Amino acid sequence: MGQKIRVLIVDDSATVRQTLAGILSSDPQIEVMGTAADPYAAVRRIAEEAPDVITLDVEMPRMDGITFLRKLMGQHPIPVVMCSSLVEDGSETLMQALEAGAVDVILKPRIDTRQSLLDAQVRICDTVKAAARARPRASARRASAAATPHGTSHATPLGRTRAPEPKLSADVMMPAPSGGAMARTTERVICIGASTGGTEALREVLEALPADSPGIVIVQHMPESFTAAFARRLDSLCEMTVREARDGDTVLRGQVLIAPGNRHMLLQRSGARYLVAVKEGPLVSRHRPSVDVLFRSAAHCAGGNAVGVIMTGMGDDGATGMREMQQAGAFTVAQDEESCVVFGMPKEAIARGGVDKVVGLSSIPREILRHDRS
Repeated sequence: MGQKIRVLIVDDSATVRQTLAGILSSDPQIEVMGTAADPYAAVRRIAEEAPDVITLDVEMPRMDGITFLRKLMGQHPIPVVMCSSLVEDGSETLMQALEAGAVDVILKPRIDTRQSLLDAQVRICDTVKAAARARPRASARRASAAATPHGTSHATPLGRTRAPEPKLSADVMMPAPSGGAMARTTERVICIGASTGGTEALREVLEALPADSPGIVIVQHMPESFTAAFARRLDSLCEMTVREARDGDTVLRGQVLIAPGNRHMLLQRSGARYLVAVKEGPLVSRHRPSVDVLFRSAAHCAGGNAVGVIMTGMGDDGATGMREMQQAGAFTVAQDEESCVVFGMPKEAIARGGVDKVVGLSSIPREILRHDRS
C-alpha cells in the first residue's frame, strides 16, 4: 500500500486517545485521521471520511463498543481492532467482539518499562497494518448472545517513541536444527500457527476434528489473558479438549494446547512422549508467542512425526520455521489466499519453499487426519 493507513481512534478516555495517537503516529505508514470519544461521535467522523481502520474501546458512554461493532459490520464494514485493558473478566467480551467481526485485539499500552513500551509499539502498529489488509466479513460470525460491557483502565500519555529494535529470529530462543529427519517412532503432533483472522479460522478447523485426533499445539498471536478465554470458548465448541498451555504439559491425543499470550511455547520430547515448555523471551519475528519458535522446536524434536500448518495472518512469522520443519521431514500445509483474512504468513512460507500443500480452510482438517493415518 503506497498511501498511509488512516486510523480513527474511538475511546472515551482522552488519555488513551492521546497515547494511541502517539504510538500510531510514530509509524511512517500510519496516519491518525482523528479521534472520537464515543460511537456517536465516531459515526459523524466516518460520515465525513471513512477510515481504513478503527481502534475501538469496549466500554464507552451512550453505546458500548460491541453494540457499535455489530451495527458497523451490518451497515458499513470497516476493519476494527478492539482495544482493551488487561482484565481477565473482560476477555470473554473480547471473544464476542471477534465473533462479531473484529479483526483483532490489542491491549491498552503499558509504559512502566522501556521494553514494554517498545513491545506495545510494535504490536499495536503491526496489528493496525494487518487490519488494513483484512477483509472484515471473512472472519465475522454472528454472536449468539448480546455482549456485556466491561470496565477499562486508562493509559499514560505518550509522545513520539523511539524506533523498535531490529526484528529477532528464533535463534534467540534455540539454535537452528541440524542433521537428518527424526525416525517416525511416536505419535503424530500437529503444530499450527495463525495471526490476524486466526481466531475464527482455528474454530472452524478444530470444530471439524473428532475427539481422538492427534495432539495439537497452537500459536495464535493474541494478548495475554485473552488466550485462556479463547481456549475456553473453543473447548465449549469442539470435541477435542482445548486449553491454554502450561509449562510441562504433555501433548496428548484428543487435546489442543494454545500458547499463552506474551509467552513463547516450544515443543520438547521426553522418551516417546511430547511436552511443551512455556518460556519468557524477547519478541521473535515481532511476536511473543512466535510461530517460528514453535515450528523450529518441532523440527528439532519431532521431525517426520510432525505436521505443520500455517494459517491467516500478516507478516512472515512461521515462514522460516515451517521450512525447517519440512527439511526435518514434517509434512507442511498452508491456508490458501481465498480463505485467508490476510494472506501474509502463508504467502511468505510458500515463497520460501517450505510448504508441501496449499489448501482452503475447510480442507485443513482433512489434511491433518489424512497424515495422522499415514
